[in-house]
Amino acid sequence: MEFEVSYTLDDEQQFWDELDDILSVRCKSPGLIDQALRAFLRFTSTYREEYLGSEFELTRCSCKLLDSSLFRDNEDYVRRQIVYGLLQEDSGNVLHVITAFLFVDGRRKDDTFELMGQEGCFPRLVELIRSCRDDDGWLHRRLLELLYEMSRIQRIRAGDLCCVDDAFVAYLFQIIEELSDDVNDPYHYPVIRVLLVLNEQYMVCAHEPGHGEPGGALLTNRVIKIISLHGSAYKTFGENIILLLNRETEMSLQLLTLKLLYLLFTTHATHEYFYTNDLRVLVDVMIRNLLDLPDESESLRHTYLRVLYPLLAHTQLRHPPHYKREEILKLLNVLSVVPSAHFQPLDETTARLVTRCRKVPWLKEEEIPSQGLLGISHGSAAQSTLSVTEVAGTTEKPGTMMPSRTDRRQMDDERARANGVDIGGEGAYQQQQQPRGTNGSNGNGGGHGQQLAYSQWGLNGKSPSEDSGSSRWNFS
Repeated sequence: MEFEVSYTLDDEQQFWDELDDILSVRCKSPGLIDQALRAFLRFTSTYREEYLGSEFELTRCSCKLLDSSLFRDNEDYVRRQIVYGLLQEDSGNVLHVITAFLFVDGRRKDDTFELMGQEGCFPRLVELIRSCRDDDGWLHRRLLELLYEMSRIQRIRAGDLCCVDDAFVAYLFQIIEELSDDVNDPYHYPVIRVLLVLNEQYMVCAHEPGHGEPGGALLTNRVIKIISLHGSAYKTFGENIILLLNRETEMSLQLLTLKLLYLLFTTHATHEYFYTNDLRVLVDVMIRNLLDLPDESESLRHTYLRVLYPLLAHTQLRHPPHYKREEILKLLNVLSVVPSAHFQPLDETTARLVTRCRKVPWLKEEEIPSQGLLGISHGSAAQSTLSVTEVAGTTEKPGTMMPSRTDRRQMDDERARANGVDIGGEGAYQQQQQPRGTNGSNGNGGGHGQQLAYSQWGLNGKSPSEDSGSSRWNFS
């Protein structure tokens, strides 16, 4: 069977009709499957700019292949051949079609991203990201998205991570700086997510016996290294990850952000990477999120508390005037509440982490002068090796949304109303509610007998810069 056919198309409908014909063929041997795939890639890449010029059209094209008999009858073989195409092809139009398919297929089935990792696609994606930004920004963004998706569901081999050098990481930071005037630019979050997932891969690799660079040397965390050496040139990244933590509701991305914050606050050279006002915003976000987590979200609560201690003890916040000291103490009291009918028994790890936070000198009743903390470094006794390992190993399935105590109470209330139950105090509760963040979900930390509204605390949902007249950070 020969697929060397030239096409002359009159309109878009004819393009889709011809594509259906190519994909409807039944192939019973690897040779025929390869011919059909070559015909598919040749046809779609030839008319990519004319008929596949948008993300929607490329996704539609990918879905046609996924739904075709060619794919359904030979799923594993076709997927593997397209992965090989990513490793070998250099044509921009062909790469558009290949990356669109792998992204759609991978989001539908993790096996695709795992196969990409097994076949060595990580170094290839790094190579393509280095080379194609100036030529094709759209393809560059899709390559970043693929790198992120395949890296967040599996451990990347140490040998593959070695292809990431200082220049590549600095290049990603520089992209963010160039786009600093527009936080809605489509490059912003794909680049930030890649840096976050690279940091996680370095953390995991550092705590795996026998993993490192050739020769046995430990693998350098190049994300932390670049911030340590050149952090003052890449402040926009720091501003954006705090904004991301405030807005993002996906747990896996929250954990990625918290892992980087943990390392930044426990590494001496990066203690003061963030602007002081941004750190105050972060305190507000962490108070709100810790109050809003339901009782069963222990791993996420533990990670927040592990980040909270070095945030308060090591950064500029250790210097007077101490930001929201009373509110932080109230938070710690809430988290260590005596078990009752409204609360589950306090778990041992939460109790230990709350006690650690209370030992921050400026949170004690008799404050210790802040100069006493100037000597704290990454290896101090205040930080346990166990905490580093626990933070590195905390994971969550991609796509899982961050749980909310407030949202759960609202669901319980709606369920009660549906059953004809009168909910006492409902009006007062609704008056207390405040917007949780720019994503529109709620989170005042109330529910289960707490009734700790922001108005009680002086936490009105505004950031420090808003209180001082600036409108840069907006929680409403």
